[in-house]
Amino acid sequence: MARKSTREEIVTAALDRFHARGYNAAGVNDITQAAGVPKGSFYNHFDSKEALAIVALERYGDGRRLEDLTDSSVPPVQRLRSHFEFLRDEVVRYEYHRGCLYGNFGTEIVDHRDAIRDAVRHSLDKWAGLIATTLVEAQHAGTIRADVDPEVTAGFLVNAWEGTLIRARTDRSPAAFDAFFSMFDTLLAPL
Repeated sequence: MARKSTREEIVTAALDRFHARGYNAAGVNDITQAAGVPKGSFYNHFDSKEALAIVALERYGDGRRLEDLTDSSVPPVQRLRSHFEFLRDEVVRYEYHRGCLYGNFGTEIVDHRDAIRDAVRHSLDKWAGLIATTLVEAQHAGTIRADVDPEVTAGFLVNAWEGTLIRARTDRSPAAFDAFFSMFDTLLAPL
C-alpha cells in the first residue's frame, strides 16, 4: 500500500490530536511527531495551526456519515435515529473520552478564532440542514406531525445532542444517551 502524502499524514494526525486533546493542547510539534514528518514540513502545507484545524473539521465532518441522512431507501425517522446511534456508538467506543469535534471546538476556541468559529458554524448548519431535510421527508411520508417545524427541530436535535455528549462524557455513562433517545422518540413519535 502506498504511503499517504505528507499533507494527508498531517491532517490525519491533527484530527486525532484535536479530537483527543483539544485545539490548545495539540501543538504543531505534537501533530508532526504523530504524523511522522519533520516539523518544518508542516508549513509547506499549512499557513497556520488554525488553517489545519479548519481542514480537520472538514475531515471530521466527512466521517460523520452525514450522507446516510439522504439515503431515501431507509425511512426518514429510522435513518435519523440510526445516525444518532452511530454517533453514540463512536463515543462509547472511545470510552467517553471524545465528544463531537464541532462541539469541542465550539466550546474551546470559537471566542478567540473567527475562522474556526465560522467553520464550526458552517459545519453545524450543514448538519442541521440535512436533519431538517430528513424531517421534511418524514412529514411528507406522514410519519411525523405536520406541525413540527423542521428547521427548529433540527436545530434543537443538534443542540440537544451536543449537550448530551457533555453529560455522557462527564458521567462516563450511557444515561444521557438513553434520555436523548427517549426524548427523540417522544418528539418524533409516529402518527
